[in-house]
Amino acid sequence: MMSFKSKTTQLLILGVTALSLSRALFFFFNDPEGPNLVVVVGAAVIVYAVSLVTYAFNASDSKKLVFAILIQVVAVLILYVTLR
Repeated sequence: MMSFKSKTTQLLILGVTALSLSRALFFFFNDPEGPNLVVVVGAAVIVYAVSLVTYAFNASDSKKLVFAILIQVVAVLILYVTLR
């Protein structure tokens, strides 16, 4: 597993994955106009906030990033099931 020393790098990775997962979430909805940028960014902020809380309160330094990304995936799956 790769070890990131900088917290900035880890938070940037969490932000990019939140944007990617929220874009993927709205890609699977049957909308002829496609996903709205404001809605995608809003969902990404929600997903990022949820993962940031779990990242901040996780005591294990070695698995923090992996656990936060898994929380993002679970949050997007929950949003997909509830919004579908």
